[in-house]
Amino acid sequence: MTVEELIIYGKSKIHSDHAKMLLADLLNINSLELLNYLQTQVSKEIEEEYKKKVDLVKVKNPIQYVIGNVNFYGNIFEVNKNVLIPRFETEELVENTLYYINNYFNPYDLSIIDLGTGSGCIGITLKKKLPKSDVTLVDISPKALEVARKNATNLDANVNIIENDMLNGLTDKYNIIISNPPYIKTDEEIEDIVRDNEPHLALYGGIDGLDYYKQILESAKTKVKDYYLIAFEIGDTLRMDVEKLARINFPEANIVAKKDLQGRDRMIFISNLNID
Repeated sequence: MTVEELIIYGKSKIHSDHAKMLLADLLNINSLELLNYLQTQVSKEIEEEYKKKVDLVKVKNPIQYVIGNVNFYGNIFEVNKNVLIPRFETEELVENTLYYINNYFNPYDLSIIDLGTGSGCIGITLKKKLPKSDVTLVDISPKALEVARKNATNLDANVNIIENDMLNGLTDKYNIIISNPPYIKTDEEIEDIVRDNEPHLALYGGIDGLDYYKQILESAKTKVKDYYLIAFEIGDTLRMDVEKLARINFPEANIVAKKDLQGRDRMIFISNLNID
């Protein structure tokens, strides 16, 4: 079959964009380049693999898992069902954190810990952008850490990797504590494709969605250095609750909430510096 015939086949089964993404990935080209190869004959092996992946997407497997990777902040991260799929909102968390680091901290003398790291996308991205910093990735799931370790190797990121339950029992102190913790409420309705495929350990944060914010903030009181920033991604209904928890545990801190590009409250930053 030709590239064009495979695209037509894929579009008859799944969304057009997904059909093109799958084929472009197998051909190791950008989706936009497919137009240059429409009459190119594709090997039988690629044809069969393409049809298998189309079928997987058709039965509601996330395309990121089917392809096996995702572009996050300009780097390709491998993903599978043991880790949460990195999303645009988390890129925004990284973007804002980098802004604060570059404007308020010394990037050449900086210790960072990424809690609930999953694929490692947050911590590894910060390490790539701040190569002189000391970065630690933490997750309770050994299978998730296998993915993070592979991504660190693939992206040549020299990070520390620890299997642990958030900050519990750790003795080091950090300038930057960053996390996209599980924050979906136990009874909250979410998309079937998310609920049925992504690891529940990385999704659910208890009856009120606050379990991990409580745990992290309580532990963080003794784990921050003289100058610190705690950066959270939050569910869009949790701003006031997380701010309250932050105020209880860090009563003298400056607390800044930020919206994502869709205008939703999705990030909270806590610091003893005069951040804005």
